Amino acid sequence: MQMDAFERACQQNGYKQIAGIDEAGRGALAGPVIAAAVILPSNCGIKGLQDSKQLTPKQRDHLHDEIYKVAVSVGIGSVDNRVVDSLNVLEATLLAMQAAIEQLTPAPDYLLIDGINFPAVDIQGEAIKKGDSRSYSIAAASIIAKTTRDRRMIALDRTYPNYGFQKHKGYPTSQHRQAIAQFGASDVHRHTFKLLPDN
Repeated sequence: MQMDAFERACQQNGYKQIAGIDEAGRGALAGPVIAAAVILPSNCGIKGLQDSKQLTPKQRDHLHDEIYKVAVSVGIGSVDNRVVDSLNVLEATLLAMQAAIEQLTPAPDYLLIDGINFPAVDIQGEAIKKGDSRSYSIAAASIIAKTTRDRRMIALDRTYPNYGFQKHKGYPTSQHRQAIAQFGASDVHRHTFKLLPDN
């Protein structure tokens, strides 16, 4: 299946501003959930757009800049760990997606969203399982969400140097869990998550 098949189908149905939406940080133990919404021009010509998890950090950084150069619009939604704790990670993710979509100018007329859940917005669209490897718009959003969040976590590393955020970006590595065991949870950790394994 071509990476532009969903976009082409939307265009054939008369939609013009098609936004891909994805998030980063759902599975992390610390930091925000970041969502990105990206409207690309048709035949945008960016080579190598694919699921951000399949790319090296260097490739992601390069594509991040390429996407910003050619995109019609990019929106970023951020929901911090306190909101994740007070709602739950799914609701927080949908809130971040909604915020990202609302930033787009022009407003999208169709949404392609990675996953199986749809945020509370009054715009036509569809949720696509594994969308970040099936749609170039969602792939672009996954790259923007991931690079934006990684940079936030690197910045948080300077404020909270004990946890190694620069390396693992808040995800549950053994190094991260050892730091939590040694220093306790910081105020950017998600306290409703299982921060330490059962002994």
